[in-house]
Amino acid sequence: MTVNMQDVYLAIPLACLAGAAVAGLFGWAIGHTGAHTAAILGVAVAFVLSLTVFRDVVFYGHVFNGTVYTWGVSGGIPMEVGFLIDPLSALMMVVVTFVSLMVHIYTIGYMRDDPGYQRFFSFIALFTFAMLMLVMANNFLQLFFGWEAVGLVSYLLIGFWFTRESAVSASLKAFMVNRVGDLGFVLGIAAIYQHFGTLDYGAVFAIAPQMAGTIVQVLPGVSCSVITLICLLLFVGAMAKSAQVPLHVWLPDSMEGPTPISALIHAATMVTAGIFLVARASPLFELSDTALSVVLVVGAITALFMAFLGVVQNDIKRVIAYSTLSQLGYMTVALGASAYAAAIFHLMTHAFFKALLFLAAGSVIMAMHHEQDLRKMGGLRKYMPWTLITAWVGALALTGFPPFAGFFSKDAIIEAVQRSHIPGAGFAYFAVMTSVFVTALYTFRMLFLAFYGKPRMDEHTRKHLKESPAVVVIPLVLLAVPSAIAGWLGLTPLLFGKFFGNSIEVLPQHDVLKRMGLRFAGSAPFIAHGLQSAPFLLTVLGFATAWFFYIRYPQVPGLIREKAGLLYTILVRNYGFDEFNNAVFVSGARAVGRVLWKIGDVKLIDGMMVNGTARVIAWGSAVARRMQSGYIYHYAFAMIIGLFLLMTFFLHR
Repeated sequence: MTVNMQDVYLAIPLACLAGAAVAGLFGWAIGHTGAHTAAILGVAVAFVLSLTVFRDVVFYGHVFNGTVYTWGVSGGIPMEVGFLIDPLSALMMVVVTFVSLMVHIYTIGYMRDDPGYQRFFSFIALFTFAMLMLVMANNFLQLFFGWEAVGLVSYLLIGFWFTRESAVSASLKAFMVNRVGDLGFVLGIAAIYQHFGTLDYGAVFAIAPQMAGTIVQVLPGVSCSVITLICLLLFVGAMAKSAQVPLHVWLPDSMEGPTPISALIHAATMVTAGIFLVARASPLFELSDTALSVVLVVGAITALFMAFLGVVQNDIKRVIAYSTLSQLGYMTVALGASAYAAAIFHLMTHAFFKALLFLAAGSVIMAMHHEQDLRKMGGLRKYMPWTLITAWVGALALTGFPPFAGFFSKDAIIEAVQRSHIPGAGFAYFAVMTSVFVTALYTFRMLFLAFYGKPRMDEHTRKHLKESPAVVVIPLVLLAVPSAIAGWLGLTPLLFGKFFGNSIEVLPQHDVLKRMGLRFAGSAPFIAHGLQSAPFLLTVLGFATAWFFYIRYPQVPGLIREKAGLLYTILVRNYGFDEFNNAVFVSGARAVGRVLWKIGDVKLIDGMMVNGTARVIAWGSAVARRMQSGYIYHYAFAMIIGLFLLMTFFLHR
């Protein structure tokens, strides 16, 4: 029996959608077991089929680009559901479905006593469906559908515990910040259709070189290349989705959602959508050095300044959240250096070890009876050996210790930036190198505070400490495996081979990875070089610093905190971004709203249009009432006056 691969492509997102529908619509009838079985089965089917597609694309070279359904035409724009199945989308499909499957299984243990159990499984399966529609799209319109669907479901998931005011506030913040980015994204898509006449990836990318010299006027007296304008607008959308400065403020607050959501949003799905977008649109970005420079500098700022914030966090999930921000900055730096393959490589390895770290943190939170403050932990290594081991694997991968996965992708980005000639590459190299030390410092600080030293929790919590159940530990172990080995398996084919084929386009003058490939023939030379490089020394220095401050002399951080004064306050207050946004944008929006309410609503609409109409009618009625006096001589006088006026009018003519 011959399998129609187009049916397989359709089945992958629809399996997740079916699981979400069953858990959401019939969860009340099928109970906990039925809900998680439906959702997990749907995602498991999607994962297995994604592996089949990956094999078909990578080993047999079968690429698909076509429309599977047209649901309407508006203004000449076809509204199509189409799939582009190539090495880039196939890799993303496997990563998304695997991480999502691990999160689904883990959720059985983490959310078992939550009253919204069935609803939660419905949401995370729906989230996976939306992300798959995004990465499988072959046109910008479907990409936008997946983009918005991911944003909507993330709003529902971050605010899942809607009885908590902080969760509702965080979900609204995420939704509104992403709307800012989406405005730029929509304008970018509109500009593409205006100048290219199509939204299909293949057609747009084929026409792009002919449009490279086209200039458009953005503002009176301000002109730029149409390609630069489109790329910058698309990148505004990517900045919000992938939490780049200054549109990063929503991501730390999203920790208000349940921990499985933190893993799902911050690992392989929502926050990587912006990275995927820029990589997918590489044929456009390659034609604009200005856009690449902006991407490079924004990524460098995010990587460096968000890393510093991780050092002063005491909430275990927020430490990992700021780590995500910094690592997304690394990926964005790689995109700006035209090392798109390195960005996707780091996206893949980061998905594994960051999901692992979030789920390990969730395991700790469960054992601590939902306590997240690192200052109230300590000594957990005696009670949670499996969580400790897997957390160490995730930490070593994150900090880039060879031969763990993060080492290969992180060092590849650093090497690529060092070789880049894009404006801003010098600053970006300084930023990512400094971030290496800071990343090691806050990562090992988190490990030492949670698992080592004297127990700092209350006696009741300490007596009930134990390892998490198997349904929690098994996903940790399964995620630890690729966190350890995915790097050396993927280095040569993804970075220096022809894995991505035509999925990613790089101009010869920008191809830093090709120049790197001439030096590193495989994983062994790359490891040997890494062991002698500055990033490895900085990582070791970060480990030693964390050990010195939090194991050997734990009283020192308190003294530094007292001496730091203003610097510490700036870091704790997240550089004042929230205060600035509240003072300028939130207060400004409220002020505009008050003006519109008092002038537009109260005076114009209510005062003039509604009440004004009533007053005019009342005045007219009062005048008319006076004319109906009931006296004959009044009516006779009115008739005489009227006759006089008519005669005057006609005689005058």
